[in-house]
Amino acid sequence: MLKDVVARLRSLPTHVWVILSVLVLAVFWTYWPALGIIAQKWSAAHYSHGWLVPFFSLFLLWHRRQYLATVDWKPNWWGLAFIAVAVALRLTDGFFFVRWFDTLSLLPCLAGLCLLLGGWTALRWAWPAIAFLFFMLPLPYSVETAWAYRLRLTATVSSTFALQTLGFPAIADGTDIFIDNDILQIAPSCSGMGILLIFFALSTAIVLVIKRPWIDKLIVLLSAIPIAILANIVRITMTALLFKVAGYFDNAWLNQKAHVLFHDGAGYLMMLVALVLLLVELWILDRLFIPVEAAKPSVTFDFARGRGFRRSSPSQKT
Repeated sequence: MLKDVVARLRSLPTHVWVILSVLVLAVFWTYWPALGIIAQKWSAAHYSHGWLVPFFSLFLLWHRRQYLATVDWKPNWWGLAFIAVAVALRLTDGFFFVRWFDTLSLLPCLAGLCLLLGGWTALRWAWPAIAFLFFMLPLPYSVETAWAYRLRLTATVSSTFALQTLGFPAIADGTDIFIDNDILQIAPSCSGMGILLIFFALSTAIVLVIKRPWIDKLIVLLSAIPIAILANIVRITMTALLFKVAGYFDNAWLNQKAHVLFHDGAGYLMMLVALVLLLVELWILDRLFIPVEAAKPSVTFDFARGRGFRRSSPSQKT
């Protein structure tokens, strides 16, 4: 298959390579300021997965390489409609200063160029990779702020209930948890927004790669939200418990090390917990939905008696 793909690429006309190179350079030149803003957002913890998104999109192109052999590389002028949408989004950003529209316009622009070069067959090959690039784009500030605050409230109330269940005198007040004389503040960075975005991207990546019925893929995709929220609640509860244990020693150095280990380290650990929950979910789906072979039953119908009966083999008694 690899040799066929390489031979197919080498057989492309020279003008296709020239046009493709010019368009790629034009896209990079046009979107360089927007790409710089996106890269700055990737420095934040909840967008750190953005560095891996383009590489996984390239992997999706390789994973779907069987569709590349069917591409005729004939231009389709419907690609100009996609490019027009991208231009409209960029103009909207220019007039109303909605920065998210500028970054979002990259997706229809790439889809339009793909359609313009290779037609609908090329878009069929590349559309999952283009769509997955959505996860490298930062959310609008208003949406991110609203969701983060709601997630903080949910995490505070749920973690307080978990601590009370474990026997600790915990009380929730806004986004603070009071345990005896100690206060555990649920900061914006602990809202779970990062885990939610990263795990939703991970679930989408798994859905695009695995070969399962669409109902399984839909369940995996929708379950990313509750699993990410549950993982963050477990993280906060564990952090509160470990801080409480470290506080018994009344040692400043130990408390500082506990903050690094329990707070920062628990964030990376929860991604592993969420991934394990996803694997358990796939294992359960394997046991719930068992594929059945479509075999025709050896049954005929007796019109005279009005009932069905099983056809017997020659070796069976009738």
